[in-house]
Amino acid sequence: MDVFEEQRGLLKAVAYRVLGTVTDAEDIVQEAWLRWNGVDAAVVEDPEAYLVTVTTRLAIDRLRSAQAKRESYVGPWLPEPVPAGGDASDRLALADTVSSAMLLVLEALSPLERAVFVLREAFGYSHAEIARIVDRSEASVRQTAMRAREHVESKRRRYDTDEATRRRATESFMAACAGGDLAALLGALAPDVVLVCDGGGLAPAPRRALTGMELVANALISFTRRMPEDPSVTFEEVSGGPAVVVRSGGTAAAVVMLYLVDGVIEEIHLVSNPEKLGAL
Repeated sequence: MDVFEEQRGLLKAVAYRVLGTVTDAEDIVQEAWLRWNGVDAAVVEDPEAYLVTVTTRLAIDRLRSAQAKRESYVGPWLPEPVPAGGDASDRLALADTVSSAMLLVLEALSPLERAVFVLREAFGYSHAEIARIVDRSEASVRQTAMRAREHVESKRRRYDTDEATRRRATESFMAACAGGDLAALLGALAPDVVLVCDGGGLAPAPRRALTGMELVANALISFTRRMPEDPSVTFEEVSGGPAVVVRSGGTAAAVVMLYLVDGVIEEIHLVSNPEKLGAL
């Protein structure tokens, strides 16, 4: 197998964790491929280190411009959902570190902090290796890693990770919404549940997060009443966890991801921006 192809899954996983969008991650990997084809591979002692360095630096630069654009984004911004599947290297991008909940926490980090956190916490690179990748001193990288970790731990909520629990809750949620069963839906939601909808100004969606079980339940029931033409609703693995995927004529129209604490739904992410559903 070509040296670059051997690393492609890893590079895409790194880029996606830093950027939060599949399209940007694929663009970065393509740029890395062009860079790779411009060098004499025979003189590169460690192809993985070289390619991860190129990819990380390109991703940091891309994130700086992306963050400016997200400030003018219409309504809440959510990461782009990633479907399950692919080979083992592709599934690197489906761990807990790329759930939409985690990526939202990472949004508050600077591009450098985010890259350092991803390389350290998700991929296990040493501080010395990261220092070479981001062209900083090892002492500086240690400080950056500690600062990023402290921020993430202070903001991160510990959601249920048991797959069976999450699957049952998602299936029950899907049935309650599809049946318009408000009582069942209310019974599945925490009192202070939060609903975050990302339509990007291209699909109907609240322009702010909704909080409270009654407000959220009614919003979800309203959403199911506005189903697209020729709808199909399926249960799938998306972004490392169970999700409800709504399609219209085979094209993804919305993805709903649930986050639970002690079996009760605490947060719901609904992505309906068509520009973010291409991977599905």
